[in-house]
Amino acid sequence: MLFLQNAALAVRILPECGGGLAGFDWRGGERPLALMRPLEATTAAASEPLDPNRLACYPLLPWSNRIAPGGFLVDGQWVVLPPNRAGEPYPIHGSGWQRAWQVEQHTAQQLRLSLHESDAAGYSYAASLRYALQDHTLQVELEATNTGAATMPFGLGLHPFFPRHGEAILHAPAPQLWRNDGRSPLPLERVAVPPAWDFSRPRRLPDAGLDHAFEGWPGLAEIRWPRLRLGLQIEADAGVFVLYTPAGGDFFCFEPVDHPINALHLPGGAAAHGMTMLAPQATLRRRYTFRVLDI
Repeated sequence: MLFLQNAALAVRILPECGGGLAGFDWRGGERPLALMRPLEATTAAASEPLDPNRLACYPLLPWSNRIAPGGFLVDGQWVVLPPNRAGEPYPIHGSGWQRAWQVEQHTAQQLRLSLHESDAAGYSYAASLRYALQDHTLQVELEATNTGAATMPFGLGLHPFFPRHGEAILHAPAPQLWRNDGRSPLPLERVAVPPAWDFSRPRRLPDAGLDHAFEGWPGLAEIRWPRLRLGLQIEADAGVFVLYTPAGGDFFCFEPVDHPINALHLPGGAAAHGMTMLAPQATLRRRYTFRVLDI
């Protein structure tokens, strides 16, 4: 585990587990407060691999969330994407979250990781992941370069897990969402955001389960924890977020991404829904910031 910290923030990173965060804490009060759900200790054997879904956050690349079974067609060629997580029928979250990343640079307030992925039947790419602390802000920069021989649809995102801390309030305007049937997260239709899920004004997160991609987001959101008198501003150069609130859970996921779930199979195709058709050696970059606010 590697560490970044300044007077206000502390970050713990596990390069070998998807380059993900094990914790992101506020240190500006009397005691540290978790801004993302921290990795908890487990009684599992040391030989068992760590499930990235226990982390505080991990990167999503070269695509986000789920893709319908089998794969997808690009330029007349079928790209095979087998399931990549036990118990999950769909390929999920790309491959970066399941790989060991290499440390390229590490200082007290900055870390840069790299990853090289090669799959003759699917995606080949070189990736860079940078974490940096500046005052009250965590900056995350993610990029992927297509190192394969064919143009491929790429998408990037982050998958943070946030604690509710009793009650969490979300402000994240978006006019539309991709509705699913409540059993599978694969979207069925794009609709106007229902009033109960309209976060164009700050509102309490629902207690019931929710797992949808919201579209038309301007890239700025805010989470507030009234009990802590603390907030977190999230900024991303992305137009979609996935909101996951497990029923009865003490955490939720607000995932800034550049394309909705199953974008490769939505009407119009991947490029019409936020993915980037990357030619060989072309690079896609995204930046995300998490800034602590007093409320």
